[in-house]
Amino acid sequence: MTENKPKEIALEARGAEGARMFSPSVARNREIIADTFAATMPHEGAVLEVGSGTGEHAVTIAARLPNVAWRPGDPDEASRRSIAAWIKHSGLTNIAPPHAIDVTREDWSKEIEGPLAGVVSINMIHIAPFEAAKGLIAGAGALLRPGGKLFLYGPFSRNGEHTAPSNAAFDESLKSRDARWGVRDLERDIIPLAKKARLTLETVVPMPANNFAVVFQR
Repeated sequence: MTENKPKEIALEARGAEGARMFSPSVARNREIIADTFAATMPHEGAVLEVGSGTGEHAVTIAARLPNVAWRPGDPDEASRRSIAAWIKHSGLTNIAPPHAIDVTREDWSKEIEGPLAGVVSINMIHIAPFEAAKGLIAGAGALLRPGGKLFLYGPFSRNGEHTAPSNAAFDESLKSRDARWGVRDLERDIIPLAKKARLTLETVVPMPANNFAVVFQR
């Protein structure tokens, strides 16, 4: 009899206090991600976050931008409990209860009320099948208002080449965990999907630890 391996939802050990989970990687990068988000994304309107994980990015960015109506969520139930607990802990009123959207599901965008000012996904598309990137970007194209923006953060290769040896090793590590995972190539994988969704590349911001923030505009 073959045991079903539990679905892996994080590449790190996380602490917890009640339902609230704490991510070591978020502790390292949440402020610079919030800075970059504030510098490149709309400061008002509804923003849908996909794959919110612990919920720490949601409360950090929503606290910076009180006129943004943040809509976090995650397909994972424990993550949704953590998001809800972080919302309660923060006391912020501009964050909606967590949704359970799975962007690999066809026509998921029909479940979301639009148009949206922004769609954001942080450290998700490399820890998911490529169908998640396809669904995320197609849905963003359908949901964003004119001038609305899609914000992606994570590691990317560029024109078929990794940007650092550590990213090449990380890519191999991801694929060893799940053959459907991997560092995506910005020019070869992501930009073609964005063009198909009528999204235009606006900026690519180099970030610490060989990551990038990538912003597309509708």
